[in-house]
Amino acid sequence: METSARKPQPDFDPDFGSAVSAASAIRSKKISSVELLQHTLRRIDAYQPKLNAYVYQLRDQALAAARAADEALAKGQGTGPLYGVPINVKESFAVQGQPCTWGIPAAKNARAAEDSVAVRRLLDAGAILVGATNVPLFLMDGQSYNDIYGTTNNPWDLARTPGGSSGGSAAALAVGLGFLSIGTDIGGSIRTPSALCGIYGHKPTLDIVSLAGHSVGGVRGGPGFSTLLAVAGPMARSAEDLEAALKILAGPEKPDSKAYQWTLAAPRHDRLSDFRVGYILEDPAVPVAGETKAAVESAVRACEKAGAKIQHGWPENMRFADLLETYLFMLGAFDFSMMPAERQQAVREQMAKRTDPVAKGCLATFAEWQPRNLKRLGYRAMWEKYFESVDVFLSPVAFTTAFPHDHSPIDGRTIPMPEGGSQPQLNLLAYIVPGTLTGCPATAAPGGLSKSGLPVGVQIMGAYLEDATPIRFAGLLAREIGGFRPPPGYAGIA
Repeated sequence: METSARKPQPDFDPDFGSAVSAASAIRSKKISSVELLQHTLRRIDAYQPKLNAYVYQLRDQALAAARAADEALAKGQGTGPLYGVPINVKESFAVQGQPCTWGIPAAKNARAAEDSVAVRRLLDAGAILVGATNVPLFLMDGQSYNDIYGTTNNPWDLARTPGGSSGGSAAALAVGLGFLSIGTDIGGSIRTPSALCGIYGHKPTLDIVSLAGHSVGGVRGGPGFSTLLAVAGPMARSAEDLEAALKILAGPEKPDSKAYQWTLAAPRHDRLSDFRVGYILEDPAVPVAGETKAAVESAVRACEKAGAKIQHGWPENMRFADLLETYLFMLGAFDFSMMPAERQQAVREQMAKRTDPVAKGCLATFAEWQPRNLKRLGYRAMWEKYFESVDVFLSPVAFTTAFPHDHSPIDGRTIPMPEGGSQPQLNLLAYIVPGTLTGCPATAAPGGLSKSGLPVGVQIMGAYLEDATPIRFAGLLAREIGGFRPPPGYAGIA
């Protein structure tokens, strides 16, 4: 590997700096793209063995791209908001010529024929792709492990999970292995890993970021459609990076782009004191660990102290248990509909023995599904009305912090609570549901550390199509309570 002869300037942190600041440092020639990439690769060499965050690396391609970026910049030709910046992507996004297995052993040898839309847009913005990060089987777990790539560990405690299904990206970003990533989220798969690893993640408004090429094997032969629940979005170490990345990732592709354009709506406010903040710390349906509630409440009080107007409670007529049931029904219906026919048959037999909402959704007819879909839209209308008098809504991301690895059958898993007792792992879905079911944007932001020294995430939900508002709020909140902090033991690499 080439060596760096020039040290970066002190106003840019090559270990834990933001993607925006990295691009600025490269454009101003405080550090070259090659130098920054080499520094990132040294960090990967040092920390990947114990984290297992990356599933493949593109070192030669990345180095060639970084050299080309530096050469173009020297000629005054380098452009793009992420110009020369090393990034990674979740393995489930197609990268031309690379695996896109979703952790499925039968897809181990599949290679993507072309880049997914999200990857293409990041590369067009000048980013340097270093590699892809780990996921759970079928992307359906609150942990990140599979029989192809093994287990990813949480950098705050290697005996614990970084979350799923974008856990590899969250772990990598938390220790400075790349400056940006993209994940997907249908059950908190961006927000929960972000919270458990202490970084930022944004679940965008439904359908503003293309999911084309996000499929097993990277296949893009289908016509494309809305899942009504799933989204793709950015993960980073700063709110500023989330906004910059969303501007790159969002917007229609053909044929929609022939008639429609997308613009990030301006945030409602630029000062924390101007915000009207709704919040809940817990709903009786799903108890929240005391140390998690304390961290979220501390964030709420910081907002109040800064002059924000605070309002406690769910929107009027919001029934959390009904919201959860509707979501689980819709999730079951979607997941079942996307299974191969041979797997559907086996799952159908299992679901016929159950009476829970997921099972009902799996086996539902269209006539049974449609009323639930209308209820989904009714909840969106309810929150739209709520956001006329409130700007953002705060809640926990998850009911507890990072939990120990558990590879037992998923249906029987429980997560221990600090106060004693446990909850089903399925309850990790609870507090992400309002944003997912309604399609509204929701940002996961660092909320400090629990008494046990693990990160706690604060979820910031915003109004439909107003993604900049929760992102901007997350950045303002960081000024009051602090933002990203590196986990101990991952110091700078010389």
